[in-house]
Amino acid sequence: MKWHELTIRSRAEAVEMVTNFLHELGADGVSVEESWADRKPSGSKLDEWFDRPPNDIPAGWVEIKGWFPEGTDTASLREALRDRIGELRTWGIDPGNFSLEEAVVDEEDWAEAWKRYFKPLRVTDRLTIRPIWEPYEPGPGEIVIDLDPGMAFGTGTHATTALSLKALDRAIRGGEEVIDVGTGSGILAIGAAKLGARSVLALDLDPVAVASARANAALNGLEDRIDVRESDLLGALKAGGTNDHRPLNVSPPVDVIVANILAEIILRFMDDVYAALKPGGLYIASGIYVNKEQDVRRGLEAAGFEILDRDEREDWIAFTARKPEGR
Repeated sequence: MKWHELTIRSRAEAVEMVTNFLHELGADGVSVEESWADRKPSGSKLDEWFDRPPNDIPAGWVEIKGWFPEGTDTASLREALRDRIGELRTWGIDPGNFSLEEAVVDEEDWAEAWKRYFKPLRVTDRLTIRPIWEPYEPGPGEIVIDLDPGMAFGTGTHATTALSLKALDRAIRGGEEVIDVGTGSGILAIGAAKLGARSVLALDLDPVAVASARANAALNGLEDRIDVRESDLLGALKAGGTNDHRPLNVSPPVDVIVANILAEIILRFMDDVYAALKPGGLYIASGIYVNKEQDVRRGLEAAGFEILDRDEREDWIAFTARKPEGR
């Protein structure tokens, strides 16, 4: 079978929106390759993408590929993508002078080629992500997240995911109830559970993501502690907010909420997060490009949060904020 491969090269700040556009337009798979210049080894083994070959992508840019089945009307698809990416500037997101190219590839080529770039990844002092097709022997005290992300969801290599896992590593002490909003492959939910959280509610609006997260939770033997639900943000916490009427595995208010999503969406449901946290509870907000940092900071403070920590990688920001005691 042949596949249409669309390649978009844009500024890094647009990567989350462009990948979302590809999914919405029906892509059967999406991959992201960042600039080698942005990922040069820093002398530390943490956060390095093992065996990753150099590329010619300029610093601050990314190459996003989407695959569509044979017979897709790619002319209409390209037009829709150009329009949507161009409109990002009205949201304060600069895709730069982006390009869009098309090729036709064999199924074996697109299904397997991306795996060359996904190797075991040490994200924190304790956490390592291992794709299931790669052998890996953990060291003493090392926690391994086994992952089969498919083509569509996060592998942990993107800066926003790594920042979220680092923040969870600092936040989880053991026994917490956690909510992961926009779970994707389930990597943050799995990380929280393996770090010692008692129960994790993993939410995503995309039914394909829900299926992927459930499969990965089972792959790690955590299906009894991770409850994956289809939900629009925190809608699952509200009466009638989901078609799944089983009791949730957490009892809000909870100890920790993590959201690795766009800044605009983080701002949209800030009050809902505040209400769903215990006094003293922590909110980890990631997926914030540097040009939106002050907007999110002001939003957190306006909602009543105290900002405890700020971390940055490759122009992406993550905040850890606390709901004050007694509120």
